Amino acid sequence: MVTTIRIPEMRLDDAVDVPIGDVGRLVKFIAGHERLLVLTGAGVSTQSGIPAYRDGSGRWLQRRPILYQDFVRCRDTRRRYWARSYFGWPVMAQASVNAAHQALAALERSGRLAGLITQNVDGLHRRAGQQHLIELHGRLDRVGCLDCGTRGCRAELQDRLLEFNRGWTAQVRGINADGDARLDDQHWPGFRVADCLSCGGTLKPQVVFFGESVPAATRQAVAEALESASALLVVGSSLVVGSAYRLVRDAARRGLPVAAVNQGRTRADALLSFKVDTGCERALSEAVRALSG
Repeated sequence: MVTTIRIPEMRLDDAVDVPIGDVGRLVKFIAGHERLLVLTGAGVSTQSGIPAYRDGSGRWLQRRPILYQDFVRCRDTRRRYWARSYFGWPVMAQASVNAAHQALAALERSGRLAGLITQNVDGLHRRAGQQHLIELHGRLDRVGCLDCGTRGCRAELQDRLLEFNRGWTAQVRGINADGDARLDDQHWPGFRVADCLSCGGTLKPQVVFFGESVPAATRQAVAEALESASALLVVGSSLVVGSAYRLVRDAARRGLPVAAVNQGRTRADALLSFKVDTGCERALSEAVRALSG
């Protein structure tokens, strides 16, 4: 029988003392729960060259992302998005799996994980061989038409964008965690956007934008994964995004033990049994070695 408990709401800027754990405690946590569910965030991919959204205090490290409502209603906003993505996509496509992804895939192969939910859209968990994977916010390597529903490959779209924009240049000031680039505002208006080949409609990456709802099928998959889990481990996430925080809050309300591997504070610090405040690669790699030995 699952115990239901009441969870107070919390803001990231609330100071909370969290029991600090080490790799030894993490090993015991993983070994002690046969149906362990993992939730990952941007911190898992930083060693792959993909920057984080926020610092250890939860403050934004980049410009605010484009909102879903603005993307849908404004052609100029779409032009700005695709101009930024034009430079950001190659960085995402060429990113390599790191030791944290490999460690989580190894835990799954050893039968220690019931599943993995990621907020990341970079596809690196898939490339690492993770099988029981839910991509909470979608995947950047796919695009879809908002008008006819046709779906396609982001790499193929990049080839079309390259053809449309021969001779167009802009100064890139950095790459964001969601796979786009930081450009000066005077650069993107000259960019030519590619439309759907089937109907001429509006193409959108198959990721959940800020202001957009997580698809119903994904929410159902998350609910089922949580239903069958015996504990939850958060890896590399400040949990500021509502969909991720709600998952942790729901796990705690069900009475599931929740632990985290994350450098810095999280929005759910008050709900954690303990936190390993170190890099994901080091903590997970050492834990896998200990469990294997």
